[in-house]
Amino acid sequence: MSKTKDTFIKPYGDTLNDGKMQLSFSLPVTPDEKGKEAARLLLKKMGFDDIDICGMRNLTEGFTHFIAYGSTNASVDLSKIVVKTVETSVMTLEATDEYIQTYLGRPLTVIGACIESDAHTVGIDAIMNMKGFNHRYGLERYKYFNAINLGAQVPCEELLHRARVEQADAVLVSQIVTQKNIHLKNLTRLIELAEAEGLRDKMLFICGGPRLNHELAIELGYDAGFGSGSYATDVASFIAITLAENKHKSG
Repeated sequence: MSKTKDTFIKPYGDTLNDGKMQLSFSLPVTPDEKGKEAARLLLKKMGFDDIDICGMRNLTEGFTHFIAYGSTNASVDLSKIVVKTVETSVMTLEATDEYIQTYLGRPLTVIGACIESDAHTVGIDAIMNMKGFNHRYGLERYKYFNAINLGAQVPCEELLHRARVEQADAVLVSQIVTQKNIHLKNLTRLIELAEAEGLRDKMLFICGGPRLNHELAIELGYDAGFGSGSYATDVASFIAITLAENKHKSG
């Protein structure tokens, strides 16, 4: 893509690239005119113009949630953005089963869990459970996946033990809770334990969650990462294609 003015983009509300943004944030102030002015001045210091504090709501004593509009002159050049993404093709359930049968010749075992203190199973359930999410069935529905969902608050040691016992082909980890970057600590600990136990190179390790993407997953030592908007078809296709490619490489 050639570098033209069309590659520089800004937020827009009414007119393309007018710089209009909607912002939502909380401050330790009371929901009154002084608190409203504090919110406006904060956005002003951040470089916003044409600021309108259009809503404020009391959260609890001494804390207020604000909704505001403002304009920014900041822009980004799309032609300079490089993002690491999962590059495997995405197949339907039926196509994935056929692919596994043809190129691997056996069902694949996948262990999934929310690890450590994370009790939010919505992500792992969307990928693993038979009903899936948004018209994409989960791995339990696939003929050539043996999907084992361990659920929530699973210690890393327990997940790895089960993966060893089941001779898993892939381990799926969901991390929804992200306060104080606890998801990074949990994910790092799992990989470190897997390496110490000699499991890291014996199976695929895949993570997912709202604050995760493929690039971050690779940095943490995983084979792939899937963020918001990912489905079982994405994960199933990646597992099948990657394992088939690895089998071909090893002869």
